[in-house]
Amino acid sequence: MASSSRCLNTFLVVVRRVEPLVVLAQLGTSLFDTALLMVVKDRCANATYPLTDAHVSREDDQQRAMSDFYMVNNLIIQLTPIVPAVLLAKAGDKGWRRAPVAVPLCGYLLSSVALLLVVVLKLPIQVMFAAAVFFGISGGFCAYWPGVMTLVSLGSTTETRSQVMMRVELMYGVAGLLGSLLSGHVFLLYSSSVGYGTVLLCICALLHLLSLIHATVLLQVRQVLGEPDDSSSRLLPQSSNSISVDISTRRNMVIVILLFSAAILYGSSVGGAVEILGIFVLKEPLHWTAMQVGYGNMAGFVIFLSSFLGAIVFRRCVSEVTLILIGMLSFASGIYLMSFVTTSYMFYLARSLSLFALIPLPTIRSLLSQQVPTSLWGITLTALQLALRFAALAYIPAFTKLYQRTLGWSPGFVFMLSSILAVLGMIPISVVGFIWSRSIRPVETEVTPERNRVDKEN
Repeated sequence: MASSSRCLNTFLVVVRRVEPLVVLAQLGTSLFDTALLMVVKDRCANATYPLTDAHVSREDDQQRAMSDFYMVNNLIIQLTPIVPAVLLAKAGDKGWRRAPVAVPLCGYLLSSVALLLVVVLKLPIQVMFAAAVFFGISGGFCAYWPGVMTLVSLGSTTETRSQVMMRVELMYGVAGLLGSLLSGHVFLLYSSSVGYGTVLLCICALLHLLSLIHATVLLQVRQVLGEPDDSSSRLLPQSSNSISVDISTRRNMVIVILLFSAAILYGSSVGGAVEILGIFVLKEPLHWTAMQVGYGNMAGFVIFLSSFLGAIVFRRCVSEVTLILIGMLSFASGIYLMSFVTTSYMFYLARSLSLFALIPLPTIRSLLSQQVPTSLWGITLTALQLALRFAALAYIPAFTKLYQRTLGWSPGFVFMLSSILAVLGMIPISVVGFIWSRSIRPVETEVTPERNRVDKEN
């Protein structure tokens, strides 16, 4: 009886954590992504661009139509959540910690239902633009993920925060891996009464409904006892001297700006590449089917697992700054090889080089949370997410138009550009490491002469 009671209590504790919610939501999202891609491909099969050159193939016209759809859809998703995300972040910092998580899940559920109606009722694919607007008004991923990371930060200590964040990223990735693995097979389920993708989207909507119920009913907000409200900087030493405090404050602000800059450059690199990668694999020479798309997405989510394991191993022997640099270099090399991919084997080889590509952003979020008071965690992490959204307003159309213009001679050229941005993102992180090392030296030089004087007096 006592054993069963302990098991029940343990189960209730686990169920009320944020990880089950992340798993449910990401399972639904991974199914939705595959369904949306295949539905868009089907609706754009007969697209034509009468003003293009005569030698342009129908497949290239389809690629342009698909990339145009995703460009508009993603711009809507990036632009509309800005104000709602800020409002939800402020509500979260005032004590409504579930709001930034639960409200966006309403948008996820609505998007799944909207795509289901598009498939069942044969509605035009442009209906998804309206669904994207409602998704953005709910706060979208821009509010959802900072809300999750804020809950994780509240429930962890300063020493373990980065590792706990990576663990949540791992759960996110494992859920995406499983969802992607199943999505291609489930998409092809068909009967005389329903079309392709209907079963998949019904499961997707159910998963998003369950995640919404979890966020509103089961999710528990907890804060580690003993954590100070004003987090001291891990990168800079503390001093009682007012001049030293002012210098440390300025250096701390510089570090925050550099972390934001690195996140924007690296986020633009990853976002721009992923923006094109989904439609890139549908054209020759790869020309993937729905099942192959699911396997390709699964390969992308394997990176969550490898990044988590890599972070655990590397953290024992390198600093967090070096950890970020390893992740950026990993992605830069993998996406550069993607520029020359002509077979599925080469695609998976390129993805294998990006094994640690997901280490940088969670680690940057962890460092940022250590530079600001607890009461500002929500707004700071949301500000970072908004900065990535504003950057998306530039890189989404840039990558899309560049891809369309290079379809004829080098479709993988955009991946080279992505690799360059990732390398540029390493510069501000390297500067942070330099400031870190320089900030420690004055402390040692101040203490050593004092020790020498005491030794001489003795």
